[in-house]
Amino acid sequence: MTQEKVRVPDLARMKAAHQPITMLTAYDFPFARIFDNCGVDVMLIGDSLGMAVRGEDTTLAVTIDEVIYHTRAVARARRRGTRRRRHAVSVVSNQPEDALRNAGRLVKEGGAEAVKLEGGVSIAGAVARIAAVDIPVMGHVG
Repeated sequence: MTQEKVRVPDLARMKAAHQPITMLTAYDFPFARIFDNCGVDVMLIGDSLGMAVRGEDTTLAVTIDEVIYHTRAVARARRRGTRRRRHAVSVVSNQPEDALRNAGRLVKEGGAEAVKLEGGVSIAGAVARIAAVDIPVMGHVG
């Protein structure tokens, strides 16, 4: 059975229809392949890899280059062709001056299909700049 690729608008439609959306954090190829084979809708890659993978106390030491490296590994695990492809969603810097550049790098170098930002009104400008260059943006306000 052929399944279509899950896109950001599909997630908004699923949410509005109260359909379940599965999202798991993946940091490497093997886990991403398992998640993909299980039908996970969204795979998140973020700076939490500092704590989850490297055993650090915070995410502060994680660089954008490291997030790109892990994003690339997860993106390679997505099936192509007749298999359903999922989003590899990456967290970009919450610093508005870095967000657009990092979003571009995550898509171009890492293979991300969308980026995720967290914050409130203070990041609205960054979200607008990223969306203006046709990079899908997801996030959490709070």
